[in-house]
Amino acid sequence: MNNQPIGIFDSGIGGLTIAQAVKKMLPNESIIYFGDTAHLPYGDKSTAAIQSYVVKICDLLIKRHCKVILIACNSASAAAYELAKEYVASKAKVINVIDPIVSHIGTHYRQQTIGLIGTQKTVSSNVYQKKINNLDADIFLKSLATKLLVPMIEEGYFNNNISTNIINNYLSDEKLSGIKALILGCTHYPLIKNEIEKYYKGSVEVIDASDIVAESLKNILLSNGLNTDTSSVPEHFFFVSDYTKSFVASTKIFFGEEVNLEYYPLWE
Repeated sequence: MNNQPIGIFDSGIGGLTIAQAVKKMLPNESIIYFGDTAHLPYGDKSTAAIQSYVVKICDLLIKRHCKVILIACNSASAAAYELAKEYVASKAKVINVIDPIVSHIGTHYRQQTIGLIGTQKTVSSNVYQKKINNLDADIFLKSLATKLLVPMIEEGYFNNNISTNIINNYLSDEKLSGIKALILGCTHYPLIKNEIEKYYKGSVEVIDASDIVAESLKNILLSNGLNTDTSSVPEHFFFVSDYTKSFVASTKIFFGEEVNLEYYPLWE
């Protein structure tokens, strides 16, 4: 089982920021990535809809013999993590992107005020609030749904005047006043991290999930004896539920290199 691949999925290409961090931290591990581009963004979908997508995606990753399934999407983690664990059962370990961030916050920001930006689904679920409350670390969370950021990034609008104006408008919202750090509660957002840091000018730490989640995955593999043989040559496969040329071009930006995408519809 050790040399079986790691399955990673997201509503689109945002999860490739996680996949890139995993590839860098665990260079011998094979990755199977699924982007559910036919249904993006998940942030404005119902819980029932997201759960139906996640079950179908888990079917694919189980058939591909993944030893771990990483839900590289905050909206899907909030809506379907517990269902995915129950559905997959003992066939693979299921992990999400939220728990590693909450653990990091609990370690480094006790008795602090923390901000969170994410999709409507992630923010309205209150999943971060509930998990942070369970830490009993006297952390005050301020959350803001930033609905335009995912479609903006998916369309390639970042590091320009348009994205800067949208980002600054969100970050200046009084709901985020007085924060010590800001959680990027969507795997798309690392691509605009520089613009967010530019707005804060060093006054707020911007917390990117990518490396934190990759480190957590590494620890889970080691503690469960699932890390692959160091002599193994990794193979990476990428699937999307809706294939477009623009998406192919965008994957290089997210993953840092060219990838070959295979079309795999969730429903025929």
